[in-house]
Amino acid sequence: MNWSLELTHPLRLLGLLGAVVLFYYFYWSLTDFPQWQKKTSLAIRSVILLLLVLALAGLTLSRPTSEQFVVFAVDQSLSVGQESQEETRKFLDAAAAKAGRTKVAFLPFQGEPGKLLGTHAPLFAKVEGDAKSRADVPPPATNVEAALEAAIAMIPPGYVPQVVLLSDGNQTRGDALRTSLRAGIPISTFPLPTRKEKEAQVSAVNLPAQVRQGEPFFVEVVIDSNHDDEGLIQVYRGDHQVVSEKKILKKGENRFRFQQSIESERLASFTARISGLKEDTLLDNNSESGLVYAAGKPRVLIVESDPKLIRELVAALEQEEIQVDVRPATGMPDNLADLQNYELLILSNVPATSLSQKQMEVARTYVQDLGGGFMMLGGEQSFGLGGYYKSVLEDILPVRSDFEKEKEKPSLGMVLVIDKSGSMDGDKIEMAKTAARSAAELLGNSDQVAVVAFDGETYVVSEMQSASNKGRIIDDISRIEAGGGTTMYPAMEKAFDILQETHARLKHVIILTDGVSQPGDFTGLAQAMAQAKITLSTVAVGSDSDTSLLEEIAKTGQGRYYLTEDPASIPQIFAKETVTASKSAIDEQPFVPQVIRATQVLKGIDLENAPFLLGYVMTRPKPTCEVILATEKGDPLLVWWRYGLGMTVAFTSDAKSRWAAEWLTWPGYGKFWAQLVRNTMRKSDAKGVAVQVEQRGGKATITLDAVDPSGRFLNQAEAEMTVIDPQLGSRKVPLAQTAPGRYVASLDVTKSGAYHLELTQKKDGQVLYRQSRGISVGYSEELRLRPTNETLLRQIAQASGGTYQPSAEAIFAPTSRTAHRPTPLWPWLIS
Repeated sequence: MNWSLELTHPLRLLGLLGAVVLFYYFYWSLTDFPQWQKKTSLAIRSVILLLLVLALAGLTLSRPTSEQFVVFAVDQSLSVGQESQEETRKFLDAAAAKAGRTKVAFLPFQGEPGKLLGTHAPLFAKVEGDAKSRADVPPPATNVEAALEAAIAMIPPGYVPQVVLLSDGNQTRGDALRTSLRAGIPISTFPLPTRKEKEAQVSAVNLPAQVRQGEPFFVEVVIDSNHDDEGLIQVYRGDHQVVSEKKILKKGENRFRFQQSIESERLASFTARISGLKEDTLLDNNSESGLVYAAGKPRVLIVESDPKLIRELVAALEQEEIQVDVRPATGMPDNLADLQNYELLILSNVPATSLSQKQMEVARTYVQDLGGGFMMLGGEQSFGLGGYYKSVLEDILPVRSDFEKEKEKPSLGMVLVIDKSGSMDGDKIEMAKTAARSAAELLGNSDQVAVVAFDGETYVVSEMQSASNKGRIIDDISRIEAGGGTTMYPAMEKAFDILQETHARLKHVIILTDGVSQPGDFTGLAQAMAQAKITLSTVAVGSDSDTSLLEEIAKTGQGRYYLTEDPASIPQIFAKETVTASKSAIDEQPFVPQVIRATQVLKGIDLENAPFLLGYVMTRPKPTCEVILATEKGDPLLVWWRYGLGMTVAFTSDAKSRWAAEWLTWPGYGKFWAQLVRNTMRKSDAKGVAVQVEQRGGKATITLDAVDPSGRFLNQAEAEMTVIDPQLGSRKVPLAQTAPGRYVASLDVTKSGAYHLELTQKKDGQVLYRQSRGISVGYSEELRLRPTNETLLRQIAQASGGTYQPSAEAIFAPTSRTAHRPTPLWPWLIS
């Protein structure tokens, strides 16, 4: 390697054009200096110009050097044993003694790489605490690849680079071998021993991917131990214990099989735990889970406010061999594992105020990403009356909860009284403002609304005016800001005064607060409102509010009382109150359903001679939905559409004795509901299809084998998988064909919890089948018993040109490799 000169900014050489100016003055100067003096001056000025331009252009001397810069990347993850600390210290101390003038840096890493300790810094930062204490905090993954990339990036130019990796080689994230192949510098590896403490772990719970309901199968529990021991093995299906047996554990791998069956669930989670060990260090790796799907009769979940009232529908569906579970609103699933047991979720007369935001999000994910079916039936607490306006579930429904109010419906005058005290700051006041805006949007043009806010004082935020002035009202609401004390009585009194001067057939007040007000005759004022035919509802946000007083006010004011701990539910409460108070969302005049669009769902059902339905909830169809049945007034009765992978249906009347009383004895009742339910529920035809899921080292591999009805391999099909992670994050992963009829995909599964997979295969635009699978991810890979991965460490050293298990002398031995060391020359050029 030769010495050379380089320019870092060569375009700046254009500055040499300044010589033209020098020569111009040389020839055209009017001075009478002798010629030799003028030439000398020109020469000196030209040299100065040249030196300045070369300095600006970054003239640099590049000379060869064999001086090394060595980075020690030290693995301090939980999988590395405690005894390795002393071994690492000895190695680094020996290396320091041999380093001489070689530049050295240290990069400790645990999970992601740590910070540079510095050149010639303390050689090893001791990690305090034993394995138990370190396990108290969930350990991160070990990313050797990221550590190597960080170590390489730390080496400055002008040195011969080298990285020394001290690790057990048990990477749980990334691909260190890939980095070593493309690094271009030698990476030497020094193996560290793994933990030697007495330890046992549940390594896996092996289950078949799918079984038939009632079919016996084995739950295989794999337990690894580094010593002989004895422990109690317990297996749970969901929350129910199904196995409890003491077993002898031998050093190494132990496999135990327990026969089980699934009678009713569609998706069952089995968890194995081991306890009562004589010697054990870590507790976090003593349990593991697995998921299994069961094929059987289709199952439907009906969530009904009063389960006794839905018995006729349940009986009709079960007669058609559709299994039905009925739960009250409190039993609404709040996780996908529960909801995945069903092909269809039906909400019957359940208000949005009885559901949490998470429950609604889970239902949307179930429909959109996992192909589940969803149906909402009408009732006095459904659609707009249930407060679903602008809710998560309204997004997936084919109808809107707002509607055009009929002219003959009574006009409503409403006052919203909102607490804006300091305790309402943040999400509470923002949700209150959103709720007030939604209430204004729901009112008809013949209705009137005013907004009053209070802290220590009372403020009329928006004067009583026609709800048709929605833009102005919403602007007024947006200016509310939290701050001050809590004095509610004057605000309540102001609302009373406003409504007494308002001409409307219905008058209503909604009060929202999260605190305890200064004293006042609240009950007396509520009685006066009731006597003036003004109804009053109250919303308590959090248990810190005066719940007993607010409940008493609502009772006296002949309204409704709500208590919510979640500010996000305030808009649904206000929406429900607004529609309920307007008494305009229900039409209870008997009607015969009108067929708008013929469909196979109605095949064999004589709707022309069907009995009357006695009422329905008024809604508006969304633009891309399909209206199948309508009322005699043209309002939607049965509407559906596809939402993501699933289908949702709105039936705005009910299926029980209030509005469908005459349908209960109609011969077509059971057939109508069975055909509608079968059309809506998730499709899962898996004939000719086999799916296998393998999970290892933070990755899962999904293999799909498919044949057509004639038994030939199904090739060149479009296979795709929707993946829902434990935080309900969704992504689509294509499956690539790797062999005749075989499609494979892999994905990272680094988060603990349940992953839900919805596999779809299409050909020529036609969906051939859908199938669901699940993956359960337990404790971190850091907690697993594994020996030092010497194979990987040898491969890293060999691929990069480094040395496996080098001595300290070998690391700092002279090398034939050289590097370019740049030396900027501008200081000498301008000095």
